[in-house]
Amino acid sequence: MHIDFHDKTNSVTEDYIDLIDRLIQYAAEAEKITEEAEMSITFVDNAEIQVINRNYRQKDAPTDVISFAMQEEGEGEQQIIGEEIPIVFGDIIISVDKAKEQAEDYGHSVERELGFLALHGFLHLLGYDHMNEADEKKMFGRQEEILNGFGLKREEN
Repeated sequence: MHIDFHDKTNSVTEDYIDLIDRLIQYAAEAEKITEEAEMSITFVDNAEIQVINRNYRQKDAPTDVISFAMQEEGEGEQQIIGEEIPIVFGDIIISVDKAKEQAEDYGHSVERELGFLALHGFLHLLGYDHMNEADEKKMFGRQEEILNGFGLKREEN
């Protein structure tokens, strides 16, 4: 899977980007996603994600992660496109400010929180959701499975 990273905050280190890249590659393999797939992850501050949240979700407050899925064709449309065109899953936007706040609130590393948010956004791009209890259980269970399998476990207080 190819991931385009954009850091509008100039605060996300290469180590964090490398970790997130490896985590999403691991998740893509676990979810049996083709290697030709593409997506982007953009790191922003609270002010920018608040504007995005207000414009797209009508919620005038900063949030931690927003996903914009691109794969919404009807049945059978994928075959018309042809094999040579990569599948574009969409975009994930992460607030670095929120990640830092939440890492502190939950008592774990910023690294763990950024990984968690990137994975959460990625699972949304794949169609996972948490609108009801059953879906939430399925999505959050899968999230923990992947994080634990990758070795980015929640730190115990």
